[in-house]
Amino acid sequence: MADENVNAVLTIAVPSERVFAVLADPTTHASIDGTGWVRQAVDRTPLTGVGQLFRMDMYHPSRPVGDYRVVNQIQTIDPPRTIAWRTGQELADGSLEFGGWIWRYDLASLDPARTEVTLTYDWSGVPQHIRDRGIQFPPFGPDHLVNSLRHLAELTPRD
Repeated sequence: MADENVNAVLTIAVPSERVFAVLADPTTHASIDGTGWVRQAVDRTPLTGVGQLFRMDMYHPSRPVGDYRVVNQIQTIDPPRTIAWRTGQELADGSLEFGGWIWRYDLASLDPARTEVTLTYDWSGVPQHIRDRGIQFPPFGPDHLVNSLRHLAELTPRD
């Protein structure tokens, strides 16, 4: 089986705690996003624990209406080193359905003033019934992850 994840790496000239604080703030995610699909955070509470849900308003021109909402669930959080979430949707009955893909940021402190950030998009958990819909994985171009990391670097406060 071919690799079912892609990643990008960028060194940001700030401490890992500052980078992590930006990632743990859902209100920054629209500005970090490299595709322009994320519009705004619905849930604005900082991300602090495994299982925590946070929703995002999204837009994609291939969808029938264009606008839609996703629900994300924190899978891993280890400040200031790792944060990861899976993405899905809230169904009409209030239950949650996740698609099987995960966004993960790993932060490695290179020294007190520099952090290496690895962004990984992993779709290895996508079930066959979703793959049968003809959705291409990853659903974005190769520069998306690099753009996201550059946006993250621009948003991270410096001294």
